[in-house]
Amino acid sequence: MTSLLVPKLLVNMANIRSVKGMVGLVTGGASGLGRATVERLISQGASAVILDLPSSDGHKLAAAFGDRCAFAPADVTSESDVRSAVDLAKEKYGKLDLTVNCAGIAVAVKTYNLKKDLPHSLEDFTRVITVNIAGTFNVIRLAVGEMGKNEPDADGHRGCIINTASVAAFDGQVGQAAYSASKGGIVGMTLPIARDLAPMGIRVVTIAPGLFSTPLLAGLPEKVRNFLARQVPFPSRLGDPAEFAHLVIAIAENPMINGEVIRLDGAIRMQP
Repeated sequence: MTSLLVPKLLVNMANIRSVKGMVGLVTGGASGLGRATVERLISQGASAVILDLPSSDGHKLAAAFGDRCAFAPADVTSESDVRSAVDLAKEKYGKLDLTVNCAGIAVAVKTYNLKKDLPHSLEDFTRVITVNIAGTFNVIRLAVGEMGKNEPDADGHRGCIINTASVAAFDGQVGQAAYSASKGGIVGMTLPIARDLAPMGIRVVTIAPGLFSTPLLAGLPEKVRNFLARQVPFPSRLGDPAEFAHLVIAIAENPMINGEVIRLDGAIRMQP
């Protein structure tokens, strides 16, 4: 009788990660993509610190989410504010494993308005660059100091940074000079920061979302939202923030994803 040889599955269990028990810091966590990320982390057994403006719903949300969620009122461009948020994660939950940068702002202004003989406000341009690029970098540079104190796993892994760019970094539209420049900056610094932090065992990944049903788009008339949804090849609809959060969890749990920018956009390529 011939015996069947069943091949052994070579699975290194040490490389299988779970967000359960992790502690995450989520900027812009009181609304939109950030809020969905906080909800997903908590539902998967992680703890989360919401970093958002004092005027946000962060305090109310943290209370609703329970003991595994805390609110740190902060401006991402403030060193002292962000340090306090990182300290809160350490004091309340004992560590920091994951940082997700969702905070950001936008303006829609042409470089030059010929009819009004008016150039784009340099103040507005600088503000978008400061919040989106410098704010993201500020959070990264301060968060990794705490992550670096974690005990490494078998892979040497100590933490993960996930940033939010946009398809506008690649397909910038009319009026998006400031916003596209800011998101392009986030894309551009992903690989060098991943290389900087590799010796510390900290990964850096960026998600570039397409059109998502966030508070910004929710404020548009339904006719406009339907038009935008039809521009997405498949699925032909606006993205659900929960789908962004799903990708965050997948990245956090997969240690080989590093130094990469992932488009999450239903194959859309924005028109001018």
